[in-house]
Amino acid sequence: MKRLFALIVLLALSVPAFTQKKITLDDCFFSFRFYPEYGPDFQYLSDGHRYAAVDERNPQRIHLHDLRRPEFDSVLTLELPEEARGYDQFEFSADDKLLVLRSETVPVYRHSVLARYFVYDFASRKTQAIAAGNTLQFFALSPDGKRAAFVRDNNIYWQNLADGSITQVTTDGRRNAILNGLPDWLYEEEFSPSDGDGMLALQWSPNSEQIAFLRFDESRVPQYRIAWYEGEIYPRDSVYKYPKVGEANAVVSAHIHELRSGKTKPCDTGKDPDVYLPRLFWTPDGRLAVLRTDRYQRQADLLLFSYKNAGVSVLPASLIPAEKDEAYADVTIANKLVFLKNSPHYLWMDEKTGFNRITRYPMNPAAAEAPLALTPAGVEVTNFYGIDEKTGKIYYQTASPTPMDRQVWESSLQGGEPRLLTPKIGWNEVIFSPDFEYFTHTWSDANTAPIVTLERLDGTLIETFTDNRRHATQRADFGFGKKEFVQIPIGKGLSLNAWILKPANFDPNKKYALLIDIYGGPGSQTVKNEYDGFMGPWHQMLAQEGILVASVDNRGTGGRGRDFKKCTQLQLGNLETQDQISAAKWFAQQPYIDGSRIGIWGWSFGGYLSTSCILKGSETFKMAMAVAPVTNWKWYDSAYTERFMHGISDNKSGYEDNSPINFVKKLKGGNYLVCHGSADDNVHWQHSVELINALIAENKEFETCFYPNRNHGISGDNATRHLFGRLTAFLKEKL
Repeated sequence: MKRLFALIVLLALSVPAFTQKKITLDDCFFSFRFYPEYGPDFQYLSDGHRYAAVDERNPQRIHLHDLRRPEFDSVLTLELPEEARGYDQFEFSADDKLLVLRSETVPVYRHSVLARYFVYDFASRKTQAIAAGNTLQFFALSPDGKRAAFVRDNNIYWQNLADGSITQVTTDGRRNAILNGLPDWLYEEEFSPSDGDGMLALQWSPNSEQIAFLRFDESRVPQYRIAWYEGEIYPRDSVYKYPKVGEANAVVSAHIHELRSGKTKPCDTGKDPDVYLPRLFWTPDGRLAVLRTDRYQRQADLLLFSYKNAGVSVLPASLIPAEKDEAYADVTIANKLVFLKNSPHYLWMDEKTGFNRITRYPMNPAAAEAPLALTPAGVEVTNFYGIDEKTGKIYYQTASPTPMDRQVWESSLQGGEPRLLTPKIGWNEVIFSPDFEYFTHTWSDANTAPIVTLERLDGTLIETFTDNRRHATQRADFGFGKKEFVQIPIGKGLSLNAWILKPANFDPNKKYALLIDIYGGPGSQTVKNEYDGFMGPWHQMLAQEGILVASVDNRGTGGRGRDFKKCTQLQLGNLETQDQISAAKWFAQQPYIDGSRIGIWGWSFGGYLSTSCILKGSETFKMAMAVAPVTNWKWYDSAYTERFMHGISDNKSGYEDNSPINFVKKLKGGNYLVCHGSADDNVHWQHSVELINALIAENKEFETCFYPNRNHGISGDNATRHLFGRLTAFLKEKL
């Protein structure tokens, strides 16, 4: 017994003081074991004090909660036909009397879907199928809830909900030729017209009597072909219109259709057909506002069209020069333009003062009234939530107190000092009720999973939806390390924001390998004081296995103002590559980093950048991995590339000097892995195939992994798990 006791003591003393459970790839990308909760998915009703949430166990039951009486919970039981019961999205009408249900959804591109739509009437308890239940490309309920506009086979229709009658608005829609009320691939990808107000290619007028829409003539746009390998004797081909740099874009025109007369009239947006019309808005007084930019997107103008019912005519536009920038005017910002209902003003976000800022402008440019800045100078506005005109307040988010954080503020339409609504340092996001009396608040930081609460505007806590305590316990059980923020000097008084993840049992006397995880594209950020519940567990797994992980926001990224973001203009990828190489050299000087074992990887723009780094920084990086990388800017789409690089004939050196395919001679060793989906409609498989051709011509060693029928996201049927298994194996082998 004494010997046994001695043996037990000896074994106990030999066990390391730190123990942890092992994180696996299946935990990260199969069961998603460490993905945190984000609270209920609900919608506020128009009265501002109620919200609705679907019963997870019975989707025919919708719970209504009253914020003034938290204990109150009423249930709406929907009597739905079988075909509408599997809905994946619901939305109330403006008066809360109708419920729109979307079902049988099939993705098309990044934002667009094909789906069936149904309208449920709470009074009659009846469900009406839109377009006889056929699959639609787009749907929009009119503001008065009496009509529904939809797009089918590239044509616009509207349905009278009272009698079910359908009226066809356009007749010339054809696949890969004419699109009515529906954005083409380029607009959907680069201007996101299917997200949020003012971004759609179809808009109801405020009085529900007119429909404004964009018409896309893409007949001259070159098409791209994708092969689908589905077990048949021959692969199936699909083609779609994709304008690359310098190629013909779709010719886009704006139109107004009047329901009563059935007539449609064009809006004269200028003589130059090679422009973008990325936004449609109706003003509160019934005018149509069309945002227009030149092809290189350096100038944004606002065209205002008045509509006369008598004669069904569209009056010539009045023009408001909205923004001009020698680099580019960023019209991709959500809620960039908002019209006031109770005064002749509009709000516009621009970078004229060096940071994205909300400014109030008079509707009449000739008015003797100076623009009024509504947000502080030197602070980047990152989101605009809306206006409460009854109180004269606006609500927005900023990159503060550091570019890595986010805070939410209230300011006055008359200017003055703003009021901070979210004082806790970290990443703060909110969803306001329609009357701005309440908001759902999601807070996290780099090492704390989201805490989701319901609060009053005065800061009173009403309810905590989730505090992710279970997730915090998991982090402790599995020995998650903590992200640390660092500043990396790169000369001339400039430093880069970065984070590094070390294991919980970090040994400062040990030399670790390092993987730099990057994106680095214009206006993006990966260095954020926000919890990462998707990639974060994989980073923790690598740290457990002795590979530290870091990320660096190079020049060109967001949160730090116009000059920092736009200094890469016409040389996209140049400063970004220099910065990542400089950052890797800085890390190599740290006593706990093995400078001979530094790798880099990224996806999309990050894959482009990691490829550029392993070629131009082959002395610094031991290995690189690229998923869906751009390898030559001339093969990417026109709107994105020309915004930052202009045309090839205007900027030949910019294209040649910053396309990785031109530098394959610099690759050393065989420590480069490229992965790509063969059905990537965004960054075409062509990029990786042509790069491989160039590598073969130079007799360079490399490795590949291709994913048939997968798009830019490489997902579905175990593809995500397989991809990260391949990346992990390559990392272990090379680092």
